[in-house]
Order: sequence, then C-alpha cells, then structure tokens
Amino acid sequence: MTASSDSVVPATRALLSVSDKTGIVDLATALSRHGVELVSTGGTARALREAGLAVKDVSDLTGFPEMMDGRVKTLHPVVHGGLLAVRDDPAHVASMQEHGIGAIDIVVVNLYPFEATVAKGAARDEVIENIDIGGPSMVRSAAKNHAHVAILTDPADYQIVLDEIAAGGTTLATRRRLAAKAFAATAAYDSAIAQWFAFADQGETFPATLPLAFARGGEPLRYGENPHQSASLYLPRGPHANGIAQAALIQGKAPSYNNLNDADAALELVAEFRDGPPAVVIVKHANPCGVATGKTQLEAYKAAFACDTVSAFGGIVAVNRPLDEETAEAIAAIFTEVVVAPDADDPAKAVFARKKNLRLMLTGALPDPARPGLMVKSIAGGLLVQGRDNGRLSEDMLKVVTRRAPTPQELADCRFAWTVAKHVKSNAIVYARDGSTAGIGAGQMNRLESARIAAWKAKDAAEKAGWDRPRTIGCAVASDAFFPFADGLLAAVEAGATAVIQPGGSIRDDEVIAAADEAGLAMVFTGMRHFRH
Repeated sequence: MTASSDSVVPATRALLSVSDKTGIVDLATALSRHGVELVSTGGTARALREAGLAVKDVSDLTGFPEMMDGRVKTLHPVVHGGLLAVRDDPAHVASMQEHGIGAIDIVVVNLYPFEATVAKGAARDEVIENIDIGGPSMVRSAAKNHAHVAILTDPADYQIVLDEIAAGGTTLATRRRLAAKAFAATAAYDSAIAQWFAFADQGETFPATLPLAFARGGEPLRYGENPHQSASLYLPRGPHANGIAQAALIQGKAPSYNNLNDADAALELVAEFRDGPPAVVIVKHANPCGVATGKTQLEAYKAAFACDTVSAFGGIVAVNRPLDEETAEAIAAIFTEVVVAPDADDPAKAVFARKKNLRLMLTGALPDPARPGLMVKSIAGGLLVQGRDNGRLSEDMLKVVTRRAPTPQELADCRFAWTVAKHVKSNAIVYARDGSTAGIGAGQMNRLESARIAAWKAKDAAEKAGWDRPRTIGCAVASDAFFPFADGLLAAVEAGATAVIQPGGSIRDDEVIAAADEAGLAMVFTGMRHFRH
C-alpha cells in the first residue's frame, strides 16, 4: 500500500543519529517544541542532553544496550519495524501492536566519516571501523518507506522539514525527494568503500565492478558542446586531485561545457611546466595553438601569442605562475574567453574587471602531471577506461639514431616540443625553437598533413609578425607517434627543422633514419608515444 499524492504525515517520534552534528541541536530543539519525541544514540544523544533536551536512548526502545563498541545498537526489529511498517496496512499495524513497536516518523542520519578517514591517511583498522552499518540500514529502511517516513541525510534539508511539520506534517512530495537523496547518499557511500577496497586495499587497477561516485557541482551547465545538448559538471566523491573542476571563478559568468573542456586542456599542459620558468599556454578547441616559456610571464605570453594570433582570438590562456598586471594587460588586448592561473595579483584582477565577459579561474596549486588516475570515455553501450597518460621522458629513454647527435639547444627544443605534442590531438606535429612553439599541426588523418599544416601556420605567423623568416628555421620537430614513411619527416626538413624527436618503432624506421641522415638531421627516439584522440 502507498500513501495518496496529498498525504501529510504528522510527526510524533524522530530518531536522530549523526556523525556530522551541524545543526542537530537546533533541529532537535524545534522538533521537541512541536511535541516530537526524540530518540537517539551515543554521541548524538549526549549532545542533545547537554543542550537540555529530553532524549530517549535507542536501548530504551529495544531493551538491549549498545554493544561491541557501538557496532550493534540500531540493528533491531523494534527500530526497523518502526521504520518499515506500512501504517495503513492492518496486518502491519497488528504486528506493531503485538510486538510493542512504535512508529518512527522522522529519521535523521548521516554516516560515519569514511571518506574523511581515508583522506587523512588513517591506518587500515581505523578505516574499517569507519564503515557504517547501522546508519545505512536505517537510511534505506526509512527511504523505502517514504510513504510514511521522512529521511533526513543532509543538514541543508532540516528547515524544509521543520516548516512542513509546523504546517501539520511532512508532505509526500518532500518525502519522495528526501528518499531519492538518501538512496543516492548510501550508494555514494558504498561506492567510496568499494573504491577503497579495490584500489587502495587490494591494489586493483581495473576491478570487476568499477565503483564510481560523483556529485553534481552546482547547477547544470547552460548546455553542452552545442545548444541542443544538456550538460552538467560532476565532482568526484572522496580523495582526489584538484583541477579545473575545483578552480575558483573570480569573475565572469559561469563557465560553459566548452569553457571547462578547453580550460582543462590548457591547465593540464601548463602544469607540465609547473617547476620551470614562466610558461603560457593558449588553447582553442582543446588544442594548444601557442605555447612558450620565457624569462618573464609577459615574454612567454607574447611568444605563445605570436605562434598563432588568429586562433588565439576567443581562446583560453593558462599560466604556471601567479598572473601579473603586465601580462593581464596583454591578454586583455584581444577577446579571451577564459584565463586560468594558480593565482593573480590585485592589479591583474583589476585589469580583467574591465572585461566583464572574461572568466578568470584560479586553481591554487597546479596539478601534478605525473599523478596516477583513470580516464573514462563513454561509447555506445559502455565505458572505455584507461590510466592517465602520465608517462615522463627521462634522459636514459632518449636514443640517438642518426649519425649526428642533437646539440644541447636542439635537445632542449626537442624535449619542449615533445611535451607540447603530448597535449595535441593526433596526428600531432609540433615545431619548436628556443622554448616556444613555431607551428602546431593537430588532428589530421595522416602525419604528413599535420607536418604541412604546422609549417604553413609558422609561415603565416612570420608574415603577420613581419619576421624575415618563420621560426621553423633551425627548429626541432616532435611527432606524437612514429613516422610511418619518410614523407612527414621530409616535410619537416622543408620547413627548416634540424632536429627530430619521435617514438620510433615503425617497420620503416631504417628508411626514415636514412632520410634524416641524408638531410643532416639529428634524431632521437623516445620509445614512448602520446596518442591523444
């Protein structure tokens, strides 16, 4: 049996058992004022008594004391009968009368702080003790019987229920909403426990069941990639690395789906330079269009901007140092959608304040590019899950395969280009010189076209800047995967490259190496590729 759509349930008895005691005394005081009998457990009962409230212990209902260090206290038919009984079912009512079970109309429960215990690095025994058993059982019982019982798992809902009680009782619409929220809370709680067991305790990378729990971050986004698509941002429950999802929006309207996607791409790339000199990344449609380091932040921005002044319009800018006023002025000179920085000084903020449509997002510390984690992509009928591309290039991985070894400057340019190529959509070709990108070719169906597009962009940039030659002359070129034929490498030679960095591993490596030797190039293999689809 279920209650009618206009069913209002007066409150006569409430069971309160919370770990997070935010607002609990005020709630209990108001319930008591409305004539609601208070039943509680352990620390919650103690807190209410200290506030001068009359409280009945659960053990007074059950006839059993709390035992086994509090592990067993609410798992009893008197408690769950009072929660699960269908009040308008004569058989249920008869059972309640026969066994002396009183109805419980309101349940206020939040669970042991399992996630916080894990986050603080507690020992295994302490983590296990913070797995709540009685709490989720009461929550689920009350939520299942929401036709008659209101379940409160979030202090934010306390006042809503109090207002309804003052008006005569809780409404079915509210009880349904609270039940849905309660089941989501226990599902997320169980997911956090399952994650800990799988990943931390058992060391599994891909468990048989993938337990993930995310909470919506604020209101849904205006739309997705296109206006006809809906979208929302979800934040992971439990311990996690902070990134663009946790960035503070200092000014500008709420970021869109595309803003967040592009800003994430910019942040992930600029984080590669977090321990180096000032670096600036400019991203458009999730691909970098200009990346540079410099002695100053402004110098780095100007070099990154010069790489592709057309694509930078309406782009995303990310920096690896607190933003200064001079750089802010340069950025504000053209339309920029989002600026991402660890921090910004007050003069820089004042510059952006004049640009009401510019979004300034501050992240605090930059994420660690070497951090572990999973990447999840939806496909029709399922999910593809892989580890993050956190591969790092070490000196001992580099293998010189040509007769000529790269000079120290060429090697530095190779490493810089390789770092950027990791964040460019495949097929990726990146020309770089003196700590700055010269041309970027992204997302083409063959590597030759990426090499040609990157070279053309470099020529176009030189013409716009009034340089006598493109920056690809004397540059290094990085390819995110091996050259399957020599043609892509020869296109780089034609563009002016003198050094090449690529994974190697093609069946035609000998042909490509021979072409590099003939052109006088220095080439190193990494043994690692960076596909990014």
